[in-house]
Amino acid sequence: MELLDDARTDAYLRRLGAVRPGGAGAASLRELHLLHLRTVPFENLAIHLGEEIALIRDALFDKIVIAGRGGICYELNGAFAELLGALGHRVELLQARVYGKHGEVGIPYDHLALRVDGRWLADVGFGEHSAYPLDLDEPGEQKDPGGVFLVRAAADGAEGDLDVLRDGVPVYRLETRPRVLADFRTGAWWHRTSPESGFTRGPVCSRITEDGGRITLRDHTLIATSADGDRTEEELATDEEVRAAYRAEFGMVLDRLPVALHPRPQGA
Repeated sequence: MELLDDARTDAYLRRLGAVRPGGAGAASLRELHLLHLRTVPFENLAIHLGEEIALIRDALFDKIVIAGRGGICYELNGAFAELLGALGHRVELLQARVYGKHGEVGIPYDHLALRVDGRWLADVGFGEHSAYPLDLDEPGEQKDPGGVFLVRAAADGAEGDLDVLRDGVPVYRLETRPRVLADFRTGAWWHRTSPESGFTRGPVCSRITEDGGRITLRDHTLIATSADGDRTEEELATDEEVRAAYRAEFGMVLDRLPVALHPRPQGA
């Protein structure tokens, strides 16, 4: 795999507000993981702006680093994999199927996560999840600012599959066979177009805040959640207020606002 050159690597680090680490160790991985979640939002605006989701290295770099945008899992973890590889980490792309509300698993290539240096599960593209990489070699519970996580063998899955749980609830089923970015194009297409995809029902943009809380803009509703779980919601009355929130909270300047591709039915 061709790596990011030094200029692009440094530009990516500046986007995160990070300095180039002295080595590819677990401590620097943890720091970069948290900085990514604080700085680069999970957002599905491309779907509601009529933009393509291009799973190509240059396109991901241009969107996240040059344009100052975020993205969905394929984009965020795909770009983060390139950065980590350029910094000397060994990175593998893994496919996962996300658990639904009733315990069913989603489509193949539903989600992209990363195995780093053979041990760490890094995931900066799942929205509310762990703030730090999870240890795949740890059989017990792992406490994290995002909750209590457990990685265990999937009892009814293929050999080697893992279930990732948060606060006792299965989040996604992880297949441990390495993949390449192009493998995820069908999953990205489904999430971008299907009325059954939660991503097509309305725009959302979210990131972790510096104090450990979360800020989320869901259509015209600005939601702030503290590290203690206190939650406030503000309805933004005008398009200009929405644009201002994107600028102030996410550093994103939009010349037009996203419009829901497949709006959620009233009251749903």
